[in-house]
Amino acid sequence: MPVDPPPWAATCSLIGRRVRARRLYQNVTQEKLYELTGISVDTIQRIESGRHDPKVSYLCRIAAVLEVDVADFFAAEPVAEGFDYRP
Repeated sequence: MPVDPPPWAATCSLIGRRVRARRLYQNVTQEKLYELTGISVDTIQRIESGRHDPKVSYLCRIAAVLEVDVADFFAAEPVAEGFDYRP
């Protein structure tokens, strides 16, 4: 029998799509993001796919490298350019 995803799963998915969109906009590979943040490529992949509930410290490091405010990952309408995804 299928199990409904937890309520926070949609938020993790949205954050992941926004991280990926901004990373691609900045022309940063996952490997380069790892080098600049210290967050493993596997973890970055899980964040971007929405399969990982990212730590705030990870999002802060990613936001700094991608030159956005961490709040843009959560905002109803992100302020920075490069966020093509809507909820």
